[in-house]
Amino acid sequence: MANKVSQIVASGKPVINGWLAIPSGFSAEVMAQCGFDSVTVDMQHGVQDYLSMVACFQAMQAHPITPMVRVPWNEPGIIGKALDGGAYGVICPMINTKKEAEAFVSACKYPPMGTRSNGPIRAAMYGEASSYQTTANTETLAIPMIETKTAIKNLEAILDVEGIAGVYIGPSDLGFSYGLTPKLDRDEPEMLKIYDKVIKECEKRGIFAGIHTSGGADAARCIARGFHLVTLANDSSLMMMGAKANIAEARKAKKGK
Repeated sequence: MANKVSQIVASGKPVINGWLAIPSGFSAEVMAQCGFDSVTVDMQHGVQDYLSMVACFQAMQAHPITPMVRVPWNEPGIIGKALDGGAYGVICPMINTKKEAEAFVSACKYPPMGTRSNGPIRAAMYGEASSYQTTANTETLAIPMIETKTAIKNLEAILDVEGIAGVYIGPSDLGFSYGLTPKLDRDEPEMLKIYDKVIKECEKRGIFAGIHTSGGADAARCIARGFHLVTLANDSSLMMMGAKANIAEARKAKKGK
């Protein structure tokens, strides 16, 4: 299976990414039909584990989206297992140094590029089982998160690591590390300056810059700024926003009618 994220980025268009916090195949199936280019299972802060990740991937497989995952940490075992389970992109939190980025890429890639162990128990089902290993290093994406002051200090060294497809900004933690209130829709001048730097440095290297947003309006601003991949909140937040909006509309009606 070709990686749709890579194809869209190469075409110059933005990737619209969904996010699954709810450990439900049905929730994943619904999200996969909404028009996202990719959908990411969140194993870090979402209520997801390995089995629910696999169930979500199975539910999404009938739809033309790229399945991705955010792993809990930069740990080779879970990274390899997520890839074997069918992830075509791995977003990894708290990558702060070149050394950490190199370790992450190594865990994502087969030899000679990395140290990933062979055993794509589900991933091979996406195409010819005999050919998965020949394309996996190209088709599966290693995406470190940039979300601390230390990561910004080491940004260029991290971006220079061979095998990184793009980076993913976590606005809440990034702002938090600079002493600001953790939130998604950042508008502080110092944060926007950092965003511009990340975008510029990524474009110089031919890799993409991604970011988590609070929803459609925030995502549109980030795309206009130059981000190549944007995530629209997550499934639980979208459900809550939709429910609240409909309840508010219903309560406008006069009582007794």
